[in-house]
Order: sequence, then C-alpha cells, then structure tokens
Amino acid sequence: MTRTPLTILVTGASSGLGLALAHRLLRDTPHRVVLTARASSLARFAAAGLVDGERVALLALDVTLAAERRAAVAAAEARFGAIDVLVNNAGVAYRSVLEHVSERDFLDQMEVNYVGPVELIRLVLPAMRARRAGCIINVSSVGGMMAMPTMAIYSASKFALEGATEALYYEVSPWRIRVSLIQPGFVHSESFEHTRLTAGSERSHDDQRDAYHAHYEHMSPFIARLMRAARATPDSIARKIIHTMHRRRPPLRVAVTIDAWLFGYLRRFMPRSLYHWLLRRSLPGIRHWGEVTGAPPLPGPYPDPGPVAASPDPKRRY
Repeated sequence: MTRTPLTILVTGASSGLGLALAHRLLRDTPHRVVLTARASSLARFAAAGLVDGERVALLALDVTLAAERRAAVAAAEARFGAIDVLVNNAGVAYRSVLEHVSERDFLDQMEVNYVGPVELIRLVLPAMRARRAGCIINVSSVGGMMAMPTMAIYSASKFALEGATEALYYEVSPWRIRVSLIQPGFVHSESFEHTRLTAGSERSHDDQRDAYHAHYEHMSPFIARLMRAARATPDSIARKIIHTMHRRRPPLRVAVTIDAWLFGYLRRFMPRSLYHWLLRRSLPGIRHWGEVTGAPPLPGPYPDPGPVAASPDPKRRY
C-alpha cells in the first residue's frame, strides 16, 4: 500500500458504503479525504464522528447539479491541491417494472447514477492528464451486469455507467490514469429499505387487482432476504475499494462479493439461452406473476407526474 498521501474525493459519503469507505480511509491510510453529500445530509457526518479537519473536507454536493459539481471539485483542489482519486459512489435505486416508470423517474435515475458520475469524471480528467496520474473508481453493481425484474431503470443506469467506464478505461490509458468498476452484489445492509417506488409501482404494490402486483409481492421480500443473508458488508467492500485504488494496474471490473463473481462467471461461460432460462426459473413465485384477485383495474398508461424535480427524500438518494 502506498504511504504517499493522496487526495480522494468520495461522493455519497454520509451513509452506507461511502461512510464505511470514509472511516477506513481515515483509519488505515494517510490520505486526505473530501467527503461529499447533499446539503441536507451533511449533519450525518458529525453524527458519525467525522468533522472538517487537516485531512478531511466536508462538502455539499448534489451530483445532479452542474454548479455544485464544479464548486465541489474547485473547493477540493483549492484545499488540497489536486484530486488524485475520484470515487463515484452516490446513487439511487428505483424499484419498478418498466411500465410503471415515468419520464421523470427515468431521468432522475439516470441523472444520479450515470450523468452525475460522468460529469464529475470530465471535471477531474484535465488535471489528471496534466499530471499523467490519477485513479477513477465507479461503484457499479451486479445490476450492471445482469438485469433483475422490477429494477429495470436501475439496471439501465448501471449498464450505461459500465459502458462509459469501459470506453474511458482505454481512452485515458496513455496518461496512466487507472479506471475501475466496483461491482457489489447483495450486501448485508438496510439499503434495500431505501429503494424508491414510482407512483405506478407503489400503487401496484398495494393493489392486489393490479396486473403487476405479484411481481412486487414476490420480488420485494426475495431481495430483502438475500440482502439480510449476504456475508458482504459495506466495510468489507470499502476495504476492497482501497486495495483497488492502490494497485498499480487494477482490473477494469472488480467483483467484490461472491454473488457478483458468480453471476459474472455464469454470463461469460454459460450459453446465453441456458443462462436466461436458469435465472428465470430462479425468480420467486414466477408462476403466479400476472395473476390478479378480483376485477383488475383499467390498463395503463400510468400517469406521468410531470417535469423532473429534486428528490423529496434525501436518504433515498445518498
């Protein structure tokens, strides 16, 4: 492990994996850390024992806002001189079948999980190229290598992030900038409780007459059971992120949980038709999907709630 102090900017650092990474960096490394979260979430740092200091800068950053992205990068560079490592960790997850997704839901999902990280990368790259050094770590998901029903636009955002990151991996190699995707699978945490529902998915979840009700009825507890049974924790993944950022030649994709490694292996080596058949057979209660109790409601389309607006619930996003 390098003992030369680096400056590491972590988005979404006030909870979950971001917070675990912040604690590990401060405890186990000599590095300087720039920890960001939405302004409404900054108070969580003090509650977690993190305060602004010689090695720590706490900054407000909503990754969907261009002005805040620019301000955070400029403040980090003014404080510590350079950003050596960018960890794009902030994210949001919507639970909804595709038919229940409005344009507003889709754009919010993509702004947080894809557009924000890519724009932050574009801000830090010129200085990294000038120094011919740097590290970019994007936190993806097993959802970026396989899609799960009721998580359509979440997977879409992670697939997009994986595609852009793979291109970036080749593009910046002449300047010795290291690029990696961290791929967690199921993690023992309460993050599944913070998954957002769209207006359509919330209605369907509560209405047994809805055509998609059984999808949610079976998938939601299934995901919760897998999360609670998982052995990986935010801290164990944080440790692997630190190991990745210190490697001289880290791989493009780093599976950091057993299930992520397994799904990656199956996708590479199993015939695709068999792979999809196996996963479909594994879905909980799939024989009952589409069944309704009583008279079904009128079919969609489901109403679009209107223009994209900021998330009313900060804990759902960061």
